[in-house]
Amino acid sequence: MNINRHFSLRPYNTFGIDARADFFASFHTMEELEEAISEYGRLSAAGHQNDILILGGGSNILFTRDYPGIVLKNDISGITVVREDDQHIYLKVGAGENWHGFVRYCIDRGFAGVENLSLIPGKAGASPMQNIGAYGVEIKDVFHELEAFHIKEKAVVRFSAEDCQFGYRESVFKHTYKGVFVILQVIYRLHKMPVFNTSYGAIEEELERMKVTELSLAAVSQAVINIRRSKLPDPEQIGNAGSFFKNPTVSAEKYAVLSTLFPGIPGYPSGEGVKLAAGWMIEQCGWKGYRSGDAGCHGRQALVLVNYGNASGKEINQLSEQIVESVQEKFEVMLEKEVNII
Repeated sequence: MNINRHFSLRPYNTFGIDARADFFASFHTMEELEEAISEYGRLSAAGHQNDILILGGGSNILFTRDYPGIVLKNDISGITVVREDDQHIYLKVGAGENWHGFVRYCIDRGFAGVENLSLIPGKAGASPMQNIGAYGVEIKDVFHELEAFHIKEKAVVRFSAEDCQFGYRESVFKHTYKGVFVILQVIYRLHKMPVFNTSYGAIEEELERMKVTELSLAAVSQAVINIRRSKLPDPEQIGNAGSFFKNPTVSAEKYAVLSTLFPGIPGYPSGEGVKLAAGWMIEQCGWKGYRSGDAGCHGRQALVLVNYGNASGKEINQLSEQIVESVQEKFEVMLEKEVNII
């Protein structure tokens, strides 16, 4: 097992932050994962499970410091059919598979359910962890089960959708089991006959612009890709991690008060409350297009914080704290960060 020391993580996080890991290794199998953990324990007398950080595509993480432990990059690959019936096909996907690559795999074979999640950066293993979602679809809608490795007990555990406790950009792996398990494989349940979801956002408008007369998985996917590219910066060009904040949910009573104070404030029914548009509130506070040094708030989408070149993670996090404070002061609504801060 090749373990690197004092390793730069700049190429491995989409913010492009030049943090360093005391130790770094990649693994392609569960056996390599076990070997890396064991070797790390031998190399570092202080080594224990809390010093282990599992990295996928690095698209939802902000390093504000060097990492004083080992970073293990999950490169488990492979897509296999595990079973199928008249309506569904079940695909087991390695946690290290590129997410958009998997979406393309499904579209090319006529498997429906993830086309609205096109162009989301990152790896398949992070999809249930974050319960990623976009344009009216979330991972929980196509999730069947996953296999995860318990770091301390060195055992493989299966998780059902119920076990994962999915919420809005949430799962049990973000809190209760953070740092406890490593996701190895995810099994998705895709539809053989598509049920198109085009009512969310500007999908229908984009399909019209594209002059699509007959709906297809590829057409919906391309519409989503076009919309995302028009709004979100390419991490290859400008460092970012997509939406930095979650859209907050408030009570109907709170929304009624906000609507009176701020006519035109967007709100969408969500469960027992109303989901607000965090980007709209951030823009109303004057942050859209803001830049201080190389840390900034994107000019087309206020939900996205960016690194224009050499911003530190601390500078970007400080900017996020300023934004949270100003939104709280203006709207009395607390924004929650979607990006994991290290």
